[in-house]
Amino acid sequence: MLTISQLAAYAGVTVRAVRHYHAKGLLPEPGRDHSGYRRYDAAAVVELIRIRTLAEAGVPLSRVRDLMAADEEEFAAAVEDIDRRLRAEIRDRQRHRERIAQLAAGDSLALPPEAVAYLDRLREIGVAEQIVEAERDSWILVAAQLPEQMPVYMELKRQQLDDPRTVAVYHDFPAMLEWSPDDPRLVEFVDRLVAQINDVPAEAWEADSAFGDDLAALLDSVFLDSVPAARRIMELIEERGWTGWTKLERREPATRS
Repeated sequence: MLTISQLAAYAGVTVRAVRHYHAKGLLPEPGRDHSGYRRYDAAAVVELIRIRTLAEAGVPLSRVRDLMAADEEEFAAAVEDIDRRLRAEIRDRQRHRERIAQLAAGDSLALPPEAVAYLDRLREIGVAEQIVEAERDSWILVAAQLPEQMPVYMELKRQQLDDPRTVAVYHDFPAMLEWSPDDPRLVEFVDRLVAQINDVPAEAWEADSAFGDDLAALLDSVFLDSVPAARRIMELIEERGWTGWTKLERREPATRS
């Protein structure tokens, strides 16, 4: 006859596990001998090994008792069901791992590969990280609403980066963030910006038409809230024939009465 410690050692489990299986009603708890100790026989070892084997295979303890009492056909069906559940859990865990990898990857979280490549290109040409991060957050909002349009937008942005004027504006942005609304440098900055806008190909404006007014207003609000001179910049842009910021549109000329 075996003590609980010897039983656990034979079955390859801990004493705590044996007591847990007792509490769950999986392993019968023998009476105590005259010395006050519980004694186990060989059948208890076999039973405990079966319980351990099923538990290690991923069988929930709530089902172990039924499986141990099942006939061959019932056992096979139950094992198939458990295997199906385990495969589903593995797929879920794999998806979780992929999401964790995305979290570690930084920009790739919530952004498609072409957007990540665009942000990497901004860094390559020396754009300040503050500006790159602002672009990233804006494109996350766009990607959530217009995922099918992202390849088009990113190709257009990539083409714009081939223009040295665009690169120069990006390099000027960090300093511009500190300018007050009455800073005289804003005029020259907007003049350069509008010169580029005037050269934007027609397909870019067609792509921008997919922006809903709500999304455009949300992105505009980010600009207005984070750049002290934002409202003045938009006023200067309007004076030069355009309206908006995210969704630029040609301003209709005023009609004379």
